Amino acid sequence: MQITETKSEGLSREYTINLPADEIEEKVTHKLKEIQRTANLPGFRPGKVPVPILRKRFGQAVLGEVLERAVGDSSQQALSEKGVRPAMQPEIEITTFEDGSDLEYKMSVETLPDIELTDLTKIKLERLVPKADPKDVDDALENIAKAHQTSEPIKGKRKSKAGDIVVIDFVGSVDGEEFPGGKAEDYQLELGSDSFIPGFEDQLTGINAGNEMDVSVTFPEGYGATELAGKDALFKVNIKEIREATPAHIDDELAKKTGMENLEKLKESIAEEQAREYNSVARMRAKRLLLDQLFEVHEFDVPSKMVDQEFDTIWNQYEEQKKAQAENPDTEADGGDEKSEDEQRDEFREIAGRRVRLGLLLAEIGRQNEIQIGQEEINRAIMEEARNYPGQEQQVLEFYKENPQAVENVTAPLYEEKVVDFILELANVTDKKISMKDFMAILEKDNEEEEKRAKPKKKATVKKPATKKKAASKKKADKEAGDEAE
Repeated sequence: MQITETKSEGLSREYTINLPADEIEEKVTHKLKEIQRTANLPGFRPGKVPVPILRKRFGQAVLGEVLERAVGDSSQQALSEKGVRPAMQPEIEITTFEDGSDLEYKMSVETLPDIELTDLTKIKLERLVPKADPKDVDDALENIAKAHQTSEPIKGKRKSKAGDIVVIDFVGSVDGEEFPGGKAEDYQLELGSDSFIPGFEDQLTGINAGNEMDVSVTFPEGYGATELAGKDALFKVNIKEIREATPAHIDDELAKKTGMENLEKLKESIAEEQAREYNSVARMRAKRLLLDQLFEVHEFDVPSKMVDQEFDTIWNQYEEQKKAQAENPDTEADGGDEKSEDEQRDEFREIAGRRVRLGLLLAEIGRQNEIQIGQEEINRAIMEEARNYPGQEQQVLEFYKENPQAVENVTAPLYEEKVVDFILELANVTDKKISMKDFMAILEKDNEEEEKRAKPKKKATVKKPATKKKAASKKKADKEAGDEAE
């Protein structure tokens, strides 16, 4: 085999590789002799078919298989001899080959960059540790009680007020034409819940049951249904009944409705979940600050094809999100359409570059420090994923068993977290206890600064947890952390 380097620019390499014809012929003959041992053709005893006949019968198929394997083996050997660590699968183009002649092909590949790691012990980081507040548990209990509230028709006659539930029929129209999803009967709307278009609920406050009225509103500019965004609408509304909401009593009966043994157990469960969530959000912020520092102090070339691939993934997700918003008007828009497509592409390419750079950096830290994930950790992660599909756990486990790529999607985040833990152990980290109120204010400030830097438009909005079923802030926080270094 002859290897000739024809290009070396930055991380880009190109090689011309020549395999002699006699090597190809030797591999073809060897393969035909393997086939001969089991070949069974009419007129010949099993295993006694002459090689020339097998060559005539199977020659082209065998040649194709031999060439494919020869190219694969020789390309890997070439990379090894040249000391190249490929960033992605090399691109192969056969330039010369005829039966009986040498095989020549061109291999193009981008290499992984050489990364000079900073001294991780010199990283300084303040890690905020939010303190649990008993009032948070009380607030969560009130939310649970409200979720289990009942309502009764008001006694006597009075006008509607915030907190009431009005039972209404309504028909909405824009420019005199009804629009899909703008009509309902016996709809129960809680006044003050802000679940309708801004201004709608306000106009139903201070109204008696039995009234029919016109409600004029304007759809927000960022409304999910683009055909309605920014449009003036008229709703004809019939207020059929006013009901008074009564939250459930916070007692053992309420606890049992949530699956807990008693109220004390429910409080303990809420406190434990809040502690886990607060710690998770605090870790997310510490990780983001750590990644920011690592990003700033490491400068190296990034393989362009890896950035292109990551950009395509981000752009496809963005296109799918836009499509989902168009099909579901109730989906909250993220404001991305305020930018031109070119501006959005530039922003997403910057995000893709950051993700790839951080991914390579964390991988290099893990490689140099021999960080690995044990099979037990992988199995535990897969089991946790399976629990997200009650009743289908066995099917999920079988899916991962049969799909190595799916397992990779589970192990990659595990590996990243393990590397981050390793860095945090080495870094100079100072813990600072802080109230949850102050912590939330800092997160909000972080989000505002993130927007100013024109980073990802969607940001994590962390809210205090209410129940196990409503731990939305953790999911959003995990997503943001994943966006930083995925």
